[in-house]
Amino acid sequence: MANKDDNHLADMPLTEHLVELRAHLIKIVAVIAIIFLALVGFSRQLYDLISAPLVEILPTASTMIAIDPVANFMAPIRLTLLTAAFIAMPFILYQIWSFIAPGLYKHEKRIAVPILLSSIVLFYTGVAFAYFIVLKRALSFLITFSPSSVVPMTDIESYLNFVTKLLMLFGITFEIPVVVLILVVTGIVSVSSLASKRRYVIVGCFAAAGVMSPPDVPSMFLLALPMILLFEFGLLMARILVKEKKAALTDKEEDQI
Repeated sequence: MANKDDNHLADMPLTEHLVELRAHLIKIVAVIAIIFLALVGFSRQLYDLISAPLVEILPTASTMIAIDPVANFMAPIRLTLLTAAFIAMPFILYQIWSFIAPGLYKHEKRIAVPILLSSIVLFYTGVAFAYFIVLKRALSFLITFSPSSVVPMTDIESYLNFVTKLLMLFGITFEIPVVVLILVVTGIVSVSSLASKRRYVIVGCFAAAGVMSPPDVPSMFLLALPMILLFEFGLLMARILVKEKKAALTDKEEDQI
């Protein structure tokens, strides 16, 4: 598909697009399966790694528990599958790019490649930020507010769901600069329009953080502040991109005179 010209691509019937999409999906599933099989022998160690921030701050008499009889087996296996998808993320995004790239113009491809690479880096950065900075602070805050008559004993499935949502939330949130660039490049909004609505964006970031983050003030701030900074970073990159585009158009017009 990547070697076909744009006119032929536009004339391709829907069935050929679906066949091409299926081929990319098969590749994605195959790579995730290979990584999963390579990691499945270390599923217990992976769960020990992801649960370390909680285990470190649990009271002496506390431990993690498994309410469901199969949770001891299923939780590490599910974590291994999620880890395989996480590791395969660059390949997944590349397959998505390979599917849509033939339908893009040359100037769109020049912009899309840096955006694709940036989205990968930002996603992993967001996940790392959540694991190394946010997770332990959020857990410490929540355990501190436990009543003295209650001994914290977290179910391993519930903890895995909590951590997965938190990591994905921050990974997606860190894509804000990419979203800003796409909105500006596609002409949906202008840089000046986004800049003029900065105060509403800040309020929206805190509101979104209050809804999406764990129910504690530190986590809300640790999500809202990066969202605001990432928005400003995306705005800065969009300004630079717009200036470069205007300069290129000016040079082209001067060459034609």
